[in-house]
Amino acid sequence: MSNYVPRLKKVYNDKIAPELFKELGYSYFMQVPAIKKIVVSMGVGEALANKKLLDAAVTDLTAITGQKAVKTKAKKSIANFKLREGNEVGVMVTLRGARMYEFLDRLINVALPRVKDFRGIKATGFDGHGNYSLGIVEQIIFPEIDFDKIERVAGLNINIVTSAITDSDARALLTKFGMPFRK
Repeated sequence: MSNYVPRLKKVYNDKIAPELFKELGYSYFMQVPAIKKIVVSMGVGEALANKKLLDAAVTDLTAITGQKAVKTKAKKSIANFKLREGNEVGVMVTLRGARMYEFLDRLINVALPRVKDFRGIKATGFDGHGNYSLGIVEQIIFPEIDFDKIERVAGLNINIVTSAITDSDARALLTKFGMPFRK
């Protein structure tokens, strides 16, 4: 298992990185943007009333990513939402290395094409520093989720953190990986 290299990592090293080096006109190879990590999170505001929903979200996110999800706590108290500081209101996973590439591969090639009326993802999700954020409305687009066993249909956020300095470089990187941006 130690010599296993994910398919997308192999494609990045053999094809994408050399192409980006030439296209973007970098002076040395370490400037070529790469994906550092992927953070997948799910907000479960209803967990304040029903703790079972939080456990179900942990199970779903663990199945989707292949890594144990962590419960996140509220940082501030908000009276209008009956929220107190320290209440568990979400789950998240930070993916790096082989799991990150495997998740990205499944996201691009399996999950996104299963979205109803899919026409591509918005190109406006960049933050100005080369990172991309994507919101998914239903977790059931992932084949790992058994539709009969889910507590409720929930959305999730996917943040792709890259080493790119500009948004245009990050978009070029994600386009080379096959991310289906809208035209």
